Amino acid sequence: MKVKKREILGIIFFVILDQLTKYIASVYLKGAGMVEVIKNFFYLHLVHNSGAAWSILEGQMWFFYILTVVMLGIFFMCLVKSDKKETWLRFAFVLIIAGTIGNFIDRLLFQQVTDFLDFYIFGYDFPVFNIADTELCIGAGIFALYALRHSDDEEKEGAK
Repeated sequence: MKVKKREILGIIFFVILDQLTKYIASVYLKGAGMVEVIKNFFYLHLVHNSGAAWSILEGQMWFFYILTVVMLGIFFMCLVKSDKKETWLRFAFVLIIAGTIGNFIDRLLFQQVTDFLDFYIFGYDFPVFNIADTELCIGAGIFALYALRHSDDEEKEGAK
């Protein structure tokens, strides 16, 4: 198997989307505090995170560099080896790779990740995140749904 041109273009598109939105947020939200978009629900709030989700392992850039390179290699190999007919699975890998690259660029250039999307969901102040995080979560969600569906198919095959 090989990676399709549209998948490479998809990765590039999603990385550019992430980096562009981070740049815009950094320019327009610097010093602005929280900008209300939808009252009691959605705000723009520029923060910088030198760790992972919820600032886990804050400041441990060497760990993130190694982990990111290893995970990119694994996910890229998964994309390459996956059946080209498995469109949703391959799209999940495109999103995961793009999200990983987007946050990796921030870590390499700034030793921190730029976050700016802030949601209050049912009164809970969800951690501030960015487009790359969204790509990672959607990609992981698609992958999980694919795995669940595929495991059901294997169970049905085993029952025959």
